[in-house]
Amino acid sequence: MQLRILGVYTVLIACLVTALAVPFSLAYSSHRTGKLLLERRADATRFSELADQAIRDGDTSGLVQEVSRYEELYGTKVEIRDRDGRRVAGGGAWSKEPAERALSGRTTAGLPLVTPFGPASAVVAEPVGRDAQVSGVVVMKVSTAAARRDVTLVWTAVAGGSVVAVLCALIAARRLARWILRPVTELDLTTRAIAEGRMDARVRDGGRGPAELRLLERRFNAMADAVSAALERQRAFVADASHELRTPLTVLSLRLENLEPHLTEDGTSEFAEALAEVDRLGRLMEDLLTLARVEAGTAAPEPIARAALRGRLAIWHEVYAARELTLTVELDDTGPSAAPPPAAPLPAAAARIADIALDNAAKFVPPGGRVTVRLEQGVLRIADDGPGLEPDQFEAALGRFWRSPGHGNVPGSGLGLAIASELARAADCELSLRPATPHGLVVEVRLPEP
Repeated sequence: MQLRILGVYTVLIACLVTALAVPFSLAYSSHRTGKLLLERRADATRFSELADQAIRDGDTSGLVQEVSRYEELYGTKVEIRDRDGRRVAGGGAWSKEPAERALSGRTTAGLPLVTPFGPASAVVAEPVGRDAQVSGVVVMKVSTAAARRDVTLVWTAVAGGSVVAVLCALIAARRLARWILRPVTELDLTTRAIAEGRMDARVRDGGRGPAELRLLERRFNAMADAVSAALERQRAFVADASHELRTPLTVLSLRLENLEPHLTEDGTSEFAEALAEVDRLGRLMEDLLTLARVEAGTAAPEPIARAALRGRLAIWHEVYAARELTLTVELDDTGPSAAPPPAAPLPAAAARIADIALDNAAKFVPPGGRVTVRLEQGVLRIADDGPGLEPDQFEAALGRFWRSPGHGNVPGSGLGLAIASELARAADCELSLRPATPHGLVVEVRLPEP
């Protein structure tokens, strides 16, 4: 927007300066042209009087000498002829059209406009004679060098002044545009910070900018406070509800287990299903509580060393072996410079996301399958060769309580990948789902720069 405002200001200022500079420059050129005409027509009039007297007396020697001295002094060609076209004095200045106009009794009324680009010379013609009787003509070929030099100096000064005026106006316009758009810029930075998860970001009220935009800043801060408070209440409700429900669910589970000796054979299956549902509710409460803690920023931020990550992943070998799955762990400790150095710890979220991805793979990959955990060039990938997901399901899979239509009977709360997504966001990581080749799913975590 600032560029557009400056563009509009530039066009308006340029048009205004041009509207002032061009007429002024042309007016000075017209003034200098008129001054040149008056100066040289006065000389032509004097020569006309001398020529009239010389023609009447029949002695043109003095006239010839006067014309010669004038040419030497001013470098201007002068040619005088009588009414029949015979040369009386001088030479080299004859021009048919101005001469014929002078022979008809009219003097030169104007010259071509003198500009820095020309013309190099102009013709001034004056009739010779008294009253209405024309006995000859004086033709002067006037050099415009001095006039063009004066016009060039004035035009250069005007152009330089115009450039300076435009630059000064642009500087002022730039400051004005920055002043106008400062609240918009601060709003943009604040909204970007909120979009990145910093819910406490607010626009600073610096008292700069138009009053209407400052009012918009205050209303935006009020809206952000209201939204932040609503989210906090929602998170607190989820956390409190999950926490408060853990004890009743535990008690309910214990009481169900205590009822087992008193069951008949017909109620055994119903008892097992009820106990499974209680366990599922317990896992759901734990996942909701974990998600609420992650969203509230209370999760442990301590980083984890690569050796600790390797040891944590080693625990999954027994789980996978029990399910007839193969787990391969490849942590690149000597990768290129783009990867974190061996001594640099990894975000704690990386280990928790790996646990979530491995738990999902253990549920969905059939026996005999393979799961690979690879860390290289700052990217952690957990790839499996299971059934995978459709491309249009990748984004939905990161949402809450989402279950694949073909795996609704698999145990789980549908919150695993949602928790992983929130963990990645809180740790400034990028979490994405990709298809594996030839089939399967890849959970990719791009770690932040060290």
